[in-house]
Amino acid sequence: MTDAATLKRLKQNWECVQNDVQAAARQSGRDPSSVKIIGVSKYVASETTRALIQAGCHDLGESRPQVLWQKAEALSLDHDVRWHLIGHLQRNKIRRVLRESPIIHSVDSQRLLAALAAESVAQNQQTSVLLEVNISGDDAKTGFAVDDMAGVIDELPSEGVRVEGLMAMAGWGTDPEDARRQFAMLRELRDKLVQNSELPLNELSMGMSGDFREAIAEGATMVRIGSHLFEGVSERS
Repeated sequence: MTDAATLKRLKQNWECVQNDVQAAARQSGRDPSSVKIIGVSKYVASETTRALIQAGCHDLGESRPQVLWQKAEALSLDHDVRWHLIGHLQRNKIRRVLRESPIIHSVDSQRLLAALAAESVAQNQQTSVLLEVNISGDDAKTGFAVDDMAGVIDELPSEGVRVEGLMAMAGWGTDPEDARRQFAMLRELRDKLVQNSELPLNELSMGMSGDFREAIAEGATMVRIGSHLFEGVSERS
């Protein structure tokens, strides 16, 4: 069980993150309610994740599928919690992870997209996904190449998945201005894809603890915040 001091600190951190995100939205002339905070709980174990939910964060992001479903089982949550898978998904883990009905931010290949669609149909559900784009061009990063995206949109599965938008991360070691340019590239790509297709692609998942302000300035609708939420909290998974 999480002690009272840790819960108090998590509540303070959650309030600070909300205030920072809302301030960034207002500074960019945007409605603060247009930006959703995904609390990246990969840093902590199940009980601290439960305490983060109690503090008010009801959108939780995990990088590893098996950790996501293990936490979902361990917590047996009665709260209105939505899981977000933000890390790489192997096709052999699709069937199990879909039981938790996560939003999958990290669809990085057509093979994975097709497998998700097929398993979603088999489970009689529709899965919300984001297409991950490698906007930095880093060889070490996953995601579709920018130049391939028009073809990907043209060949989307007809059922099983609903493509809600795009996801990207700035390149490793990118300074804030370069990060903002990369986020602008993703927004411009999304706008072009919307113009040339019938998909709304409303969601832009971009920006983390170190660059969420730049991402919000360029239209992020989801920011993935982890380390800021757990400052001063000693327990880590």
